[in-house]
Amino acid sequence: MTCSSVDLKAYMLGELPENEKGAVAGHLRECASCSEEMERLSLTHLALVSLRDEEAPRRIAFVSDKVFEPRWWQRMWHSGPAMGFASAALLACAILAHGMIRPAPVPAGLTVNTAGVEQRIAAQVNERVNTAVAQAVARAVADTEARQQRQTAAMLAEAEKRFDLERKADRLAIEANFDIFRKEQARLYMASTGLEVR
Repeated sequence: MTCSSVDLKAYMLGELPENEKGAVAGHLRECASCSEEMERLSLTHLALVSLRDEEAPRRIAFVSDKVFEPRWWQRMWHSGPAMGFASAALLACAILAHGMIRPAPVPAGLTVNTAGVEQRIAAQVNERVNTAVAQAVARAVADTEARQQRQTAAMLAEAEKRFDLERKADRLAIEANFDIFRKEQARLYMASTGLEVR
């Protein structure tokens, strides 16, 4: 076996068939250069196995990329004049909102009839409550009536079934009694005529 025909990588990784492993092992015992190469391959393999797996970077970023540029809010945060302008604008908005929301002052000669306002509010509240209560009562009554109608219909259907069964049972009993009566009449008739009844 020559050095060029020996596949040391496959031997080291255990990928050679069994019949070739013995021949390669024998060649490694005899050939010093191949055994040195095998040692280097083993060391390289051990070094690679000892490293932990890391994901390769998907993209290499450069300093000139826009990824490293600060965002607009970061630029504004670090800018003194921009922060001063933003503070002044926020203060102006707060003053404007306070002026719009604040109730208007009542003139000195104008008096407010609080009792009348309270009465109107109480009347409106009572009207809304009464309307809501009336609607709730109407819904409850309608639901109750519908439930009672369903129950009544179910009870009538059950009573009709029971009445039909009783009527059928009575008819069968009457027919059975009539058959018995007819047979008895026939027997009496036969007895009165002197014929033998079988």
